Amino acid sequence: MATRARIAAYKVCWKGGCFDADIMAGIDKAIEDGVNVISMSLGGSTSDYYRNTIAVGTFAAMERGIIVSCSAGNDGPDSSTVSNVAPWITTVGAGTLDRDFPAYVTLGNGKNFSGVSLYSGNALPDSLLPLIYARDASIVPNESRCLPGTLLPSKVSGKIVLCEGGSSAVRKGNVVKQVGGAGMILANLATDGEQLLAQAHLLPATAVSKNAGDMIKEYISSDSNPTATIVFQGTKVGIQPSPVVAQFSSRGPNSKTPEILKPDMIAPGVNILAGWSGAVGPTGLDVDTRRVEFNIISGTSMSCPHVSGIAALLKAAKPDWSPGAIRSALMTTAYTTYSTGAKIEDIATGKAATPFDYGAGHVDPSSALDPGLIYDLAVEDYNDFLCALNYSKEQISLITKGNFTCDTSKSYSVTNLNYPSFAVQLSSGSVVKHTRTLTNVGSPATYKVSVSSETESVKISVQPESLTFSAQNEKQVYTVTFTATSAMTSGTNSFGRLEWSDGEHIVGSPIAFSWK
Repeated sequence: MATRARIAAYKVCWKGGCFDADIMAGIDKAIEDGVNVISMSLGGSTSDYYRNTIAVGTFAAMERGIIVSCSAGNDGPDSSTVSNVAPWITTVGAGTLDRDFPAYVTLGNGKNFSGVSLYSGNALPDSLLPLIYARDASIVPNESRCLPGTLLPSKVSGKIVLCEGGSSAVRKGNVVKQVGGAGMILANLATDGEQLLAQAHLLPATAVSKNAGDMIKEYISSDSNPTATIVFQGTKVGIQPSPVVAQFSSRGPNSKTPEILKPDMIAPGVNILAGWSGAVGPTGLDVDTRRVEFNIISGTSMSCPHVSGIAALLKAAKPDWSPGAIRSALMTTAYTTYSTGAKIEDIATGKAATPFDYGAGHVDPSSALDPGLIYDLAVEDYNDFLCALNYSKEQISLITKGNFTCDTSKSYSVTNLNYPSFAVQLSSGSVVKHTRTLTNVGSPATYKVSVSSETESVKISVQPESLTFSAQNEKQVYTVTFTATSAMTSGTNSFGRLEWSDGEHIVGSPIAFSWK
């Protein structure tokens, strides 16, 4: 993303995992070396911040003006799965690109089904081949996942095998190959959702959705001589809609601090062209003797470095901006709709995604260069946040290294953290206030506020309704009051949006309501 950036790499993970001591040592060394951005595609725990290695280590980085970008995690689409939720971390979920790698299944009855694959070896014969469902060729009753040792060579040899279960796709294909199968169609299970991930298969193979898999199974059971072939189409661009939120991308709400909306944003994380070690083949399997310099990889481990690179570009263009200012610019300029006006979709549901899925939206690098206004955050703000959590002096010192003590005469509130988004915890009749400070980083202008909400159960008022900035770096304070006007079932969520605009810039913030 930042083509002229210099990269320092710190090894903190090993075959046995990523250990706390190594992570902390890596962060400390990066700080010592004077980096501007730390990109961490590592999963974080949801323990208290003073017990969380990544949270503690990255606090020290933030104190020194270093931007920290972390993966949201790959545990979606379940709710409350997002990790790395400390507010001084930029937490990144994953979306798709408009690029795909189509590989179509053609059946003997003339029907076609779209799939994806990175297979680049010899194509299948022009003629259709016999097709068999793995369950009909398995040694184990009702086993259709093509696990090692389950397929009978006498029933699979020379045929295309329909396997089920989207995980370990390449391993399943290798099982089929080892027993003489000519190819594999891998159908998602219901738990896999509709997400199709391109894989560098060792034999002609493609991945299809659960619905497609069900129709292929129906064809196999209804035809006395089922046949099929797989046609590989290489790379295709212009796929729409794009982006959509990835099935695997971890979702909010934030299980540690519900008043802080996480993830912060999404970025490209599905089927990403990525640098690859020559030590192993593109599948990572021991039997894969191929060697490549680039591979196609999916995960929030891919979306995180996209944002890290964009943050580096912003830091180069705006060297005086704090990590909080840079994250604010990325969040308030992120987009949540397509050019058609339709909302970004969630591939897990096929419906419109929400701020619990994409945070502030999909990152927009060009717009982030000129956000108009920013929600800045300094070390003191995060210190106040820790006090608002009612951490003890000893617990806070584990994070701040003993450099801060809460003022017992001061009232602290999590809702006053100057975050560019709003996560509002409500109960029947409750009134919640959030105070925010905007800093002008553009020309003198007057900004007016607009608020939208998908629920009538919350009244939203903003004071003042307009802010006039006469100089750069001038700050203005406003307060948002959320009033629950009717009772809602505990666990109910709804969403809204707050925007400040001067007619040229739109400074957008997502709002998430959750009833306790």
